[in-house]
Amino acid sequence: MRLFPTRSCLLALALTLGAVGCTKPPQQEPDANVVATVNGEVLSRAEFEQELGRELASAEAPERTPEEVEPYKRALLDTLVKRMLLLQEAKQHNLAVTPEEVDRRMLRLSGDYPTDNFSDVLTQGQLSLAELRARESQRLLIEKLFANHVYSRVAVTEEELRAYYAAHETEFNEPEQVHAAQIVVKDMDEARRVQAQLRAGKKFADLARRYSLSADAKVGGDLGFFPRGQMPPAFDAVVFAMRPGQVSDVVSTEYGYHLFRVIEFKAARKKDFTEVRSQVEGRIVKLKQAEAQESFEKELQAKAKIWVNEPTLQAIRGRPAPRAASK
Repeated sequence: MRLFPTRSCLLALALTLGAVGCTKPPQQEPDANVVATVNGEVLSRAEFEQELGRELASAEAPERTPEEVEPYKRALLDTLVKRMLLLQEAKQHNLAVTPEEVDRRMLRLSGDYPTDNFSDVLTQGQLSLAELRARESQRLLIEKLFANHVYSRVAVTEEELRAYYAAHETEFNEPEQVHAAQIVVKDMDEARRVQAQLRAGKKFADLARRYSLSADAKVGGDLGFFPRGQMPPAFDAVVFAMRPGQVSDVVSTEYGYHLFRVIEFKAARKKDFTEVRSQVEGRIVKLKQAEAQESFEKELQAKAKIWVNEPTLQAIRGRPAPRAASK
């Protein structure tokens, strides 16, 4: 859901504002402090410049010519107009977000970063804590709008499920997999000593727990099942050439010196429809939700009264706004 400006807002250029400026401007002299109006609601120049400053500051090039800034302005305007339309529609449906819902969202966001780093992230994004909270409140409101009045229309039939499965059969092929375990030590001498104990009848899992440096040592070196390409090439070259129950010679990699034991193989196979039905349904629902959302947004824009103050928009040069304090 692309509703809040990020450095990737250039991707929104496909949604040009040809339809946005379709309403005639007012007869009086346009207010230079207004960038646009959406159903009578004002998008101020100050807000637009602040958002554009954040957008440009987050991108790599520090300085841009007016020509280079222009695509950013158009994409950002499209994003902000769309957000205003969705928030207005949410209000029409009497939707609301509680402080507790925002608290939970903020807690989840901050939990993705170490305590000291979250404030730094806000500073880099030129956002205060209050501004982020307000943004997340709006995001939650729009999510409710989609959930209650857009996605609820989406339905998937059994015929669609089976048709999708038939058209994407190769995506549900399960490659050959091997179940293997390893012991990894720091030098060849230690690897040879462990190898000697294995040959003397010691159990692989016990030696892995005792000597292996890898995190999987606590489970006896068990790597679980994996297909070709998931592990380093040196692993695949050895284990896929072995037989179940066989232990490899010492294998040197950048991680250390390894001994591998193959436990079993799973042959390549095609998953049956019943196995992947929920996965197929999830894919189709996601596609239909995206289509429904796009259609909904286009409907809102088609019936909206949107006016863009082109002289003011052209006058904006896109210099980054001052950074906000993280309070």
